[in-house]
Amino acid sequence: MTTKPDNSGLLVIDKPQGVTSHDVVAAVRGALHMKRVGHAGTLDPMASGVMVVGVGQATRLLGMLALDTKSYVADISFGAETNTDDAEGEAVRTVAVANELRDPAYAREHLAAILGPQMQVPPAFSAISVNGVRAYKSAREGNAVDLPPRPVEVYAADLIAVGGKGDSCVWTVAFSVSKGTYIRALARDLGRACDSAAHISALRRTASGVVSIGACHAVEELSPESAVGFALDPIAALGATRVDLPGNLADDLLCGRRIPVERALADFDASKAPFALVLDGGLKALARIESGRFVMEHVFPQAIGGVR
Repeated sequence: MTTKPDNSGLLVIDKPQGVTSHDVVAAVRGALHMKRVGHAGTLDPMASGVMVVGVGQATRLLGMLALDTKSYVADISFGAETNTDDAEGEAVRTVAVANELRDPAYAREHLAAILGPQMQVPPAFSAISVNGVRAYKSAREGNAVDLPPRPVEVYAADLIAVGGKGDSCVWTVAFSVSKGTYIRALARDLGRACDSAAHISALRRTASGVVSIGACHAVEELSPESAVGFALDPIAALGATRVDLPGNLADDLLCGRRIPVERALADFDASKAPFALVLDGGLKALARIESGRFVMEHVFPQAIGGVR
């Protein structure tokens, strides 16, 4: 008798360009024959790259992951600003490309000027909800969308290359930004700061928190068998402290009983919560410590795989 693989875990998918994040989730459901699949961090259809997907019990971890810093490589095309701030939209303003835009020193100067904390107005075509309606839905219907600025931070904006043919000019830039930052909006604002007009013509997410592009797999590689080996270490992704416990404590965990700290099989840093309780190689619970005992905060009846 063949045992069905335990596919509760976190996967990192290399989202292809031209599909929605929802499309990727649907494809993972089909590949793994699992209904319970979700994702952390939506990518626009034209964007590609790192997308963290939770399967089974691991969907409960998606809101807890340490994914606050995002990294991207973007192509910023000058000469036109679009209603979506990317290449899929319609041009709403065009400006002849000035020669100074092709000067790498000029580009680096303006990229340096956008570093640090700032208030950013999100694109009108975004998933932000306004009075219960997604902004992009209102924008598609031709309604004016007035989104308030939000605090974001740009940690790095490193020029990779200045390119373009003929009258075009494209800056390829590596960005590191806070969660919630719209690279499309950075391109729009850079164009205006340069007395020009700009939009994103290509975008690839290269990292989300501790998860980098090197950990990615294509949806086509997934199967119920391969997913076990592809799973991301949930403890590293959570920034939690691993605590191994004897397997005979499984019932105590499932019942939410408090477990004495001395039952741990090895020493651990008791000052670094949360604590990821591991039984037989699988993540079974997240806990805190009170009065020398582990107090369960989240218990996973089906162990989450990928622990290394």
